[in-house]
Amino acid sequence: DDLPDGGSAHVAETIAAIKRHTDNKMLVECLSGDYAGKLASVEEVARSGLDVYAHNIETVERLTPTVRDRRATYRQSLASLEHARATVPDLVTKSSIMLGVGENDADIRQAMRDLRAAGVECLTLGQYLQPD
Repeated sequence: DDLPDGGSAHVAETIAAIKRHTDNKMLVECLSGDYAGKLASVEEVARSGLDVYAHNIETVERLTPTVRDRRATYRQSLASLEHARATVPDLVTKSSIMLGVGENDADIRQAMRDLRAAGVECLTLGQYLQPD
């Protein structure tokens, strides 16, 4: 995060090296940040040769301000995922939502619709459990 590109060049180079050293036989999924909304950085990673571009929205839009770092917005995350998919149309995009932080069924359904509208094909759902 402290680099001007958010580290996207390093991530892209690493993915390209993995692909090169495995003769493109290894599938690579990268859980990526949103690069502070810098779509050129998203594009750099999307074009690196990876197979799955993952970025987690973490929670539903209504709870984003209280659950996520203030620098990460719900719409910025969706824009990152949408841009990755637009950059490489056959790229699989994936996201995740953590449940159990105050969302309701309507919130979850809307988040799923928003992800689908952004071209996201894969979704994982997890549950937040408070430590004992």
